[in-house]
Amino acid sequence: MRRPRLLRDRPVARQVLVLQVGTVLLLVVVGIALASYDARRDSRSRATQRAVAVAQTVADSPAVRAALRSADPTAELQPWAEEVRRDTDTDFVVVMGLDRTRFTHPDPAQIGRRFVGDLGNAPEGGVFTQQYTGTLGPSVRSVVPIQDGGRVVALVSVGITVSDIDRGLRRDVTIVVLCGLLVLLLGLVGAWLVGRRLHRVTHGLGEQELARMYEYYSAVLHSVREGLLLLDGAGRVQLVNDEARRLLALPDDVVGRAVEDLGLAPGLVAAARGRTAESDDLYLAGERMLVVSAAPARWDGRDVGSVVTLRDHTELRSVTGELEVVRRLTESLRSQNHESANRLHTVVSLIEMGRPEDAVEFATSELHLAQLLTDQVVGAVEDPVLAALLLGKTAEGAERGIDLAIAGTVPAGTSIPARDLVTVVGNLVDNAFDAVALADPRRVAVAFESDAGTLVVRVGDSGPGLDAEAAERVLDRGWTTKAEAGAGRGLGLALVVQVARKHDGDVRIGRSELGGAEFVVSLRVEPAP
Repeated sequence: MRRPRLLRDRPVARQVLVLQVGTVLLLVVVGIALASYDARRDSRSRATQRAVAVAQTVADSPAVRAALRSADPTAELQPWAEEVRRDTDTDFVVVMGLDRTRFTHPDPAQIGRRFVGDLGNAPEGGVFTQQYTGTLGPSVRSVVPIQDGGRVVALVSVGITVSDIDRGLRRDVTIVVLCGLLVLLLGLVGAWLVGRRLHRVTHGLGEQELARMYEYYSAVLHSVREGLLLLDGAGRVQLVNDEARRLLALPDDVVGRAVEDLGLAPGLVAAARGRTAESDDLYLAGERMLVVSAAPARWDGRDVGSVVTLRDHTELRSVTGELEVVRRLTESLRSQNHESANRLHTVVSLIEMGRPEDAVEFATSELHLAQLLTDQVVGAVEDPVLAALLLGKTAEGAERGIDLAIAGTVPAGTSIPARDLVTVVGNLVDNAFDAVALADPRRVAVAFESDAGTLVVRVGDSGPGLDAEAAERVLDRGWTTKAEAGAGRGLGLALVVQVARKHDGDVRIGRSELGGAEFVVSLRVEPAP
């Protein structure tokens, strides 16, 4: 059964208020009716019990038995019966013989006449009660035997008229109605307060508007390709879509939990809890590189939480990092080419000066040194891409006045792709070059260690190193590109950590023998097929 359109179009708060008022009114009316019925039944029951008690008291009185033995029982019993009637607040006390002849009655004209009504089993010694219409009108009466010497000698009837009972009932019902009205008033006030609170919470929207908003919200939330995370003012997760669950590996019971308890990156947590808008910042979450935007959520000028959007840029950032490495490799080769051009110009100038012997000696010595360096690098690193990177870095180091030493070997045919090795070695060497820019001497050492299942890359420098706090935080999960000075180097270390995790390895930070920091990257190598 559908509700009337007029009610369906009203705000939810008003609908709830109307339903609550109707419910309270119905409960109060039903309660008053039941209380009135119960009061009426109790009043009749109390009146009957009082009539029986008074009749038994009169029947057990020795004065009554003595008066019945006299020649004129009425003379003694009538004044006494009237006094009892007034004292007990009953309407009649009638003493009669077994033949129904009245000895007493509130109306003296009825004395001597026959009692009107049933006697029940009273003549046999029982107690009989009934509601009957007699000479005084409808009444609740009782008939009790008067015994003398073990036999019934007379009867006594005590009654209370229904009109008197109804007067007492009206007093009781009036109290019940007043209490009901008080309850109704309190219920209406409570319903109004609840309706006011609900109106504020629902912003005065109707049920169709709320249903439409929920349907649209659900459709949009689960269809967008970006991850959405909505937090309340206390930092608890209120809404999350499927993409955010996937990107952040969130549990099923994430709603209602504090964002700090989800094991997310410290930088990501700080961005989500931030009070200022952040746009397209990069964070590392597990093995994913995420572009995160956070903005405060406000309603009617008050802060209600924050909205966080997440986009997966893992592949894009990996390619970008590789392109950066290739760019640096190109710069290193340019430096090497520039150095070779200078040497060629020197050789040509010596020939033009007529000193061919010096030209041959200079060219062969430089060629010998270059060949030795090439043989050293290629002998240690059999991968041609990595070898080219290290040769370029050596030339770049020579151009910048940095001594780059290479030790250990990287066997050919390793299961680690060349681009991952270039990412690790290139970024660590670049960081080391930057670390020794102001050092004296400027030295960087690269060492490779390999066994059957692990390849270890060590890059140390003679720079100032990292203090305890920076060393603890530099590889934090989710280190942002807006890191503080000395704490990290942009995306480089994030990409190194990503490659290490990709190959079931890790990254450790220690103290180099050269005096500065040393980064140790362990990569798991799959056995050759």
